[in-house]
Amino acid sequence: MSRRPNFLFIITDQHRADHLGCYGNDVVQTPNIDRIAAKGRRWERFYVANPICMPNRASIMTGRMCSVHGARHNGIPLSQDHTTFVELLRDAGYSTGLIGKSHLQCFTGLPATNKFRPKDGLQAPGPMLRDALKNNRHGPEYDQELAPRWTSPLSSRIDGHYYGFEHFEIAADHADRACGDYLLWARDQQPDFDRLAGPENALPDNRVSAPQAWRTAVPEDLYSTSWVAERSQAWLAERAGTDQPFFLQMSFPDPHHPFTPPGRYWGMYDPTDIELPASFGQGDLPPIKAMREALRDGTDPRDTQNPFAVTEDEARCIIALTYGMITMIDDAIGRVLRRLDDLGLAEDTVVIFTSDHGDYMGDHGLMLKLLLHYQGIIRVPFIWLDPATPASGGVDPGLASSIDISSTILGRAGIQPFNGIQGRDLLTTEPPEAVIVEEDSQRTMTGFDRLQRVRTVVTDRYRMSLREGEDWNELYDLSSDPHETTNLYDDPSARATRHDLSEVMLKRLIELQDRSPLPSYRA
Repeated sequence: MSRRPNFLFIITDQHRADHLGCYGNDVVQTPNIDRIAAKGRRWERFYVANPICMPNRASIMTGRMCSVHGARHNGIPLSQDHTTFVELLRDAGYSTGLIGKSHLQCFTGLPATNKFRPKDGLQAPGPMLRDALKNNRHGPEYDQELAPRWTSPLSSRIDGHYYGFEHFEIAADHADRACGDYLLWARDQQPDFDRLAGPENALPDNRVSAPQAWRTAVPEDLYSTSWVAERSQAWLAERAGTDQPFFLQMSFPDPHHPFTPPGRYWGMYDPTDIELPASFGQGDLPPIKAMREALRDGTDPRDTQNPFAVTEDEARCIIALTYGMITMIDDAIGRVLRRLDDLGLAEDTVVIFTSDHGDYMGDHGLMLKLLLHYQGIIRVPFIWLDPATPASGGVDPGLASSIDISSTILGRAGIQPFNGIQGRDLLTTEPPEAVIVEEDSQRTMTGFDRLQRVRTVVTDRYRMSLREGEDWNELYDLSSDPHETTNLYDDPSARATRHDLSEVMLKRLIELQDRSPLPSYRA
């Protein structure tokens, strides 16, 4: 490369690592992503900092754990007081763009379930004193992505950059319910577009009976995946012929539920060809048993963001539809990569692929995500292709985390990170002894009758998860039990392992304590 590299950062949503051909899946068709891996390097043990959308996306942007940047769960925006690596790229002269899902702020507009509640007999503090932080990320500047208020392009409502992105066209929500700038575009293309989207407008002959699945009437060319690719190609064309390096985040809202692949992608995979996960129906943790009972009794609505149990047929149907969504994304990526090559930009562009978190996708008979840190939830793909140093399909077996993405990009761009960044440069440093995964909940759900706080440590061999306020925890030997079906936490023979892992976890948590802000004096 004769100049500072460009970056094409591709991120999907709720996409587990083993749902790609290059990660060993021999059913789902992902030839374009597989070619990125074949030319570059993929990480085999890449973990999220948090297995939920907003927190982990904030961790990717800041290179910091969610307990430090404060976006601990969905519903808490990333503070605009926190520095992002994209701002550093912009500061160094990069042109920065975001096409697709952002989710650095809330988009539902629904009232929070976890809020300050005055107590009888006590004087409640004034509204500005009810939180430990006076700037508690409430207000118009943190309502930018709210779907109910999205009547004009986000760029027309923001003066300046958005978390470091100079150009931004955003899709909020998922599947054929996607909205935001994407929905404004779709309505321009077809004025009656709203009569195509949603289960109430689904095409007949679904031939699928599974929660949150319907055959969308939205055609392929108007679906959000196609929009992300089309707008990304247009933005890249504007960069051609300029000397300014660029960073483009191409962020797909799929394959997140609901499960609505359009057109030919709906029936691309036959559910009868889908093999169930090895752990299906196994596991006796209290919430899993509660979700199974709710399935049997018909008491779980299964139409929310909360995890739920499924039958074998439902699992096969949902996995098949998810594969259709993934192949559509792969086809879209292929179009963008060809455009990158046609524009003469490929040889100067580092291509990165990852996802913000995974999905149970039938593991232990469950769907979606939240609070049980099985590998399908916390392990995601990470692929790095640098034309200057092709790796020819190399595989890195070391532990890595989503907080490492920012440091790695900054390192390749030759930019010094800011004080307080916690991730490491994956290309120049050795892997740690362990990675930490954090998760805090904001609501109760089937199997969890109280708010949860979970901390997980993953080493080369083990995964241990500890939770506040419960009388059960988890410990799995990933070498002998890769499907995490045998919980060793209370096994007397694992007592020494528990002790050692607790010490490893404590040391890593100490290491991840905040080192910001810098002092103003020696005091």
